[in-house]
Amino acid sequence: MQAKRLQQIDFLRGIAILLVLLRHKKLFSFTVTMGWIGVDLFFVLSGFLVSGLLFKEYLRFGNIKPGLFLIRRGYKIYPIYYLTYFIYVIPFLIKGNLELDRVVADLFFFQNYYNGWGYTYAASWSLAVEEHFYFGLALLFWMLINSKYKDKLMANLGAILIGLMMVVLAVRIITVWSNAASSVHNITSSHLRIDSLLMGVLVSYFYYFKLDRLKSIFFQNTRLLFCLSFCLLSFTPFIKIEHSLFIQTFGFVFLYLAFAVILVYFLLKEEIMSVLNSTFTKPVVDLISKIGYCSYAVYVIHTAVNYCFKIITKFYFGWEIHPVVGFFATSILSVLLGIFITNKIEAYFLKMRDKRFPSRVQKF
Repeated sequence: MQAKRLQQIDFLRGIAILLVLLRHKKLFSFTVTMGWIGVDLFFVLSGFLVSGLLFKEYLRFGNIKPGLFLIRRGYKIYPIYYLTYFIYVIPFLIKGNLELDRVVADLFFFQNYYNGWGYTYAASWSLAVEEHFYFGLALLFWMLINSKYKDKLMANLGAILIGLMMVVLAVRIITVWSNAASSVHNITSSHLRIDSLLMGVLVSYFYYFKLDRLKSIFFQNTRLLFCLSFCLLSFTPFIKIEHSLFIQTFGFVFLYLAFAVILVYFLLKEEIMSVLNSTFTKPVVDLISKIGYCSYAVYVIHTAVNYCFKIITKFYFGWEIHPVVGFFATSILSVLLGIFITNKIEAYFLKMRDKRFPSRVQKF
């Protein structure tokens, strides 16, 4: 039986993909500057959602099946990625400058180490980070659950996760200062960015194992936490990520702390959808949630849409499109294609997945 989706989480995913669209197609200068934080919001949400699958499996059965978990993740990620990847290869083939070693890195998800950004599809570096996270998370949980100290380790998993995040931060500080914030690998390497995903896991751990404590901490300090969250996000419209020592070290920490607060609020606030509907109107909330539901497909297709739009309008017709028109045109087309890909292609493979490798807990 499929568990009910949390629309508020889809709403947050919708916000995340809209930020990514703002990053990759200029609307205003500040939206390009801050749009990259959409990826960090995705990281926190992914850490929460994906670890939640393993936590629920553990709570129900006392164990997990990491192989099944990874296979089901593969059905979710790989089909759309590989099918759309060929679209990104076409311009390189036309120009005759396709580098096969870089393509291999893209196809096997180590482009963030080999190329920095993705090769044919620059934004695919974040997919590599998430892939490495899935394997690392499954291995970590399997080791903890099969340890003779399982009960003690699971009881202290929160401290373990915080320790891992501190290690990542320390390594990031050392790496970034040695590179003087000049290397793209400071931004894209999995071992330097995985703490955002681990923060999502930490929220998930408290949500599934220590919910009363989470509620107590949050509701006793709601205003303080929201003020803190606002302050932590306040730098994002003003500082560019590419050469910022601050962002590439502590800035990422600021983001995942702020997004964790927002995520917890969306999880714990009663009648959160009523609050959102009264704030933004129900049609707007439903639209953003729908976009969030299709966010993965929108993510993998949107830069191809941007490229084609640029070619058609500038090189074939010689038009200089106003940024507002260009942003909304490409965003609408990306969303429509994302909805189609999700409902037709992704749905086909997920149906196949559920038939061949049924979930022990729920479909996701």
